[in-house]
Amino acid sequence: MLKRTPSLTEQAKVHIKQLILDDAFEDGRIPSETDLASDLGVSRTTVRDALSRLESEGVVYRKQGAGTFINEAGLQIKSRLDEIWSYEAMLADHGYVPSTQILDVSTKPVSPDIAAELNLKDGEELLVIKKLFLADAQPVILAYNHIPTKLIAQPYTNDDLLSPVYNFLWANGQHLAYYLSEIVPMLISTDMAATLHIHPQTPLISFTEIGYNDDNVPIIKSTSYFRDDLLRLRLIRRQIPG
Repeated sequence: MLKRTPSLTEQAKVHIKQLILDDAFEDGRIPSETDLASDLGVSRTTVRDALSRLESEGVVYRKQGAGTFINEAGLQIKSRLDEIWSYEAMLADHGYVPSTQILDVSTKPVSPDIAAELNLKDGEELLVIKKLFLADAQPVILAYNHIPTKLIAQPYTNDDLLSPVYNFLWANGQHLAYYLSEIVPMLISTDMAATLHIHPQTPLISFTEIGYNDDNVPIIKSTSYFRDDLLRLRLIRRQIPG
């Protein structure tokens, strides 16, 4: 039985999804809300909300008058692009053993372009963290995080920087509420290619993101480069009725 916590619906969603991944439901059909509620020890409303979230994620679909069914195509979506997740968790979801390396940590004056993006003044400084994420010991994601030093209230070590950047921000009193992201194809430099163990001028997908706190204040700029031969990002696109 699930424990009653503020995230009960999320617990139910995760539990049902794991049952789906474990092939616990015959013929791809999800049991009724009543049966699931009884099995999980929660209300039908909680189950209904959990299934609605799974439907939104593309994991299940509903047929009027027939029930709820597993969406096999949706199970190919390992990480939703509209959610903030750690790269380590994403790599684990794709079946890899993840690991992380800190390649460089430095403090630099803010450049004019980043100053404009993070609402900083000339002369303010950034903490720049260069991280490499590995999948089964193969480099797969190269990431740069730029954080205004004025937001860093606590002493830190490189070990503190190994954790997801939102944890580091939280430890310094900043909640990363959301990213505004651009997905950009690009050719990487010779040095970056060497770091990722790929041929120079290989085209890659990059994320350029500005992260905001709960007050809609920009608190971080992140740029990440992905090897698409090891990692594919998928999403479900739906037609909006009307």
